[in-house]
Amino acid sequence: MPDYKEIFVKTDICTGCNTCKLACAVEHSKTKNLFEAMFETPKPKSRLYVEWVPENTRIPVLCRHCEDAPCINACISGAITRSDQGTVVTDTDKCIGCWTCVMVCPYGVIGRDKALHKAYRCDRCPDLEVPACVASCPTKALVYESVDTFSADRRKAVSKELVTGKGV
Repeated sequence: MPDYKEIFVKTDICTGCNTCKLACAVEHSKTKNLFEAMFETPKPKSRLYVEWVPENTRIPVLCRHCEDAPCINACISGAITRSDQGTVVTDTDKCIGCWTCVMVCPYGVIGRDKALHKAYRCDRCPDLEVPACVASCPTKALVYESVDTFSADRRKAVSKELVTGKGV
């Protein structure tokens, strides 16, 4: 399997500012313009969620595009498949709005567009080199890299911290 890029969250530097959510919604709007998107019908929806966790921390949660994605197996209409880029995608023309994918998603990140009666999820912005949420993050808490690169970078940062006694 190719070494696809993933979106990772550096939880220690995320401020929970929601810039990623806004950028996602704008990228998935018809106009792709913040000021015009506010007046679109239906309203554009973000494909990621910023959740509170203990100790007053917020963390972005989005589709992990699981290797063995339960939503693909559960989709009775065949609307959910894996793209050539490794992302799990939903074909809204085939989606019948049964919400089975929502029920089986271990992360709870498949959205329901009640007006259109369709499911939606993070698609990693296939038309962009870097997903909108990652590009917009002011603290660089969202990272778009391969697993191997992200892991190597984290090991280097931890090693440096251990040697210098300074935080990552």
